[in-house]
Amino acid sequence: MRSASTEHPSSERPDAPTGVARITPLTALDRVPWGDIQDSTGSAAAIPLLLNGIAWGDADTARSALDDLRKRICQFGFVVEQATAATVPFLWELAKLPQVTCRAEIIQLLKSIADARQWESTAAVYPKLMNRRENPVVWERAARQAVRARRGDLGRLMADEDTEIARATTELARALAT
Repeated sequence: MRSASTEHPSSERPDAPTGVARITPLTALDRVPWGDIQDSTGSAAAIPLLLNGIAWGDADTARSALDDLRKRICQFGFVVEQATAATVPFLWELAKLPQVTCRAEIIQLLKSIADARQWESTAAVYPKLMNRRENPVVWERAARQAVRARRGDLGRLMADEDTEIARATTELARALAT
């Protein structure tokens, strides 16, 4: 399996007629080899559809897509998958967009990923886990690092007028401080 990039996704796309950049979320989705990486259901190929549902859907659609995504990349709120690290930059991108209806829940998911230690804890008891070709401890560490890599976005989110977003971001900031 290939590792997926956790670089910052680009959210600017030039307008063809004027050359002026406009914000278009999730433009970098096609840069990730989703079909080559795994989520909790198998192939992570459905993740772009779920992210688009969160970005463009009404409140019910977005919440449903986020619930499905959560089960795929951070099952039970603490078990991350290979596709988690690749998904994190897009979650950060969506959390910053005012039109996204479930931003606080996205930030809570980022906190769950930042707190994830399931595979590391299991490997401490069963070190042979580290010898497997597909190493979930590596996935977990990469996912936590992907969340930490974007912590510069915390200030903006903590200052959000929506108190639920500000509270969730404060909790995420505490998790990242440890």
